[in-house]
Amino acid sequence: MKSVSFRSSLVRVPASAALLLGLAGCGAAAGNARLDSVEASGDGTLRVGVILDSTGTRDFLSGSQLAAAKLAVQEINATGGHKGKPIELLPRAAGDSGAQAMELAAAKADVVIGPTDSSNAAAAIDVLSAAKIPLISPANSAAGLSKYKSGGYYFRTAPADVAQASVLVKLAKDGGAKSLAIVHQDSSYGKDVSAAVASAAKDAGVETSSTSAFEPGDAQRAAAAARKAAPDAVVLIARDGAQGAIAELNNAGLSGSKVILSDGAFAQYGSGLGSKALDGARAVVPGVFPSADFQARLLAVDPGLKDTSFAAETYDAVTLAVLAAAAADDDAGRSIAAHLIAVSGGTVPGAEPAKAAPCQSYKDCVSALKTAGAANYDGQSGPIGFDANGDITSANFMVFTYGADNRAKLSGRESAGRAAG
Repeated sequence: MKSVSFRSSLVRVPASAALLLGLAGCGAAAGNARLDSVEASGDGTLRVGVILDSTGTRDFLSGSQLAAAKLAVQEINATGGHKGKPIELLPRAAGDSGAQAMELAAAKADVVIGPTDSSNAAAAIDVLSAAKIPLISPANSAAGLSKYKSGGYYFRTAPADVAQASVLVKLAKDGGAKSLAIVHQDSSYGKDVSAAVASAAKDAGVETSSTSAFEPGDAQRAAAAARKAAPDAVVLIARDGAQGAIAELNNAGLSGSKVILSDGAFAQYGSGLGSKALDGARAVVPGVFPSADFQARLLAVDPGLKDTSFAAETYDAVTLAVLAAAAADDDAGRSIAAHLIAVSGGTVPGAEPAKAAPCQSYKDCVSALKTAGAANYDGQSGPIGFDANGDITSANFMVFTYGADNRAKLSGRESAGRAAG
């Protein structure tokens, strides 16, 4: 089973999506359902929908998420389901996110998990928020989604792209760097993460000696600007054109352990780069390496599963949704949205911080709800703690270190205290 995929290079926000995000949810519901006090209004059956938007060469992402959703529902139903009734799972055939959202709303879904691609989020949010159905994405990372006008019905268990900034700076500082150069792709992703890295560097007392942008296939000038600044480390922030940018940095004498790669630039480059171009370089990938037990449980659901990308985040999204319904004693979407922050261990603005001890399973968290009146779910993806924007407030990252063959191996783990920009 392939446990780690190059996720960030697969989930992109094209220019059209950036424009859509800029419109900030023109058709979405107003207010913030995350902070509402609501009365029970469910029909007694909790229905969890799943939007699967990855097709073709990326359909393995749909497979891993569906397996995780099935596993979570199976395990929760084995403990008695919701109020003694089995939870229903409502997946649709992979495809258009907006169309799936409309089908799930018509099927009376109470909460929906997905989509994968940030560029597909807006269409699903607009449909579901209008129907007062919360949407929890296990994979969306576009920074702009933090402020998208969902009426409080949008959450995500994956960190925003900018969450990696403090980890990238920490890696540079841990390597002895007192100055760094930022080389970034001229895109929304590159600009957002670049600005966050510069801010994190300032907070960490590391000088940003230069910042230069490049278009894919044309990174020579950006590499030259970085070389002129004579930095101790170079942070490369890119998705498209990352390999070419690394080659140009190498030509400029900036190679090996001086290089730190963002999640979008992470790949197993091998012979695609010159010998030792990345020897000692480090890269970050969001998430945690799945435990052997979790992998085995996923394989029991889908023996043909070959990848676990976003499986942990999907499993946690389903579990949190059902916990929120348990805390509300209601299956309606409004009730779930209003209780997700609390059961995730987050804090509602203006309220006292929750004092519930962390619990790692649905069964244990439901027990905590009954005995202590509160739960704080820390799941397969780690602590979550939703904020008022529906973003997680603690993000985990795997650190990979490259060898002389330009191939990376897992070498450590880091966490960022804040996931949203």
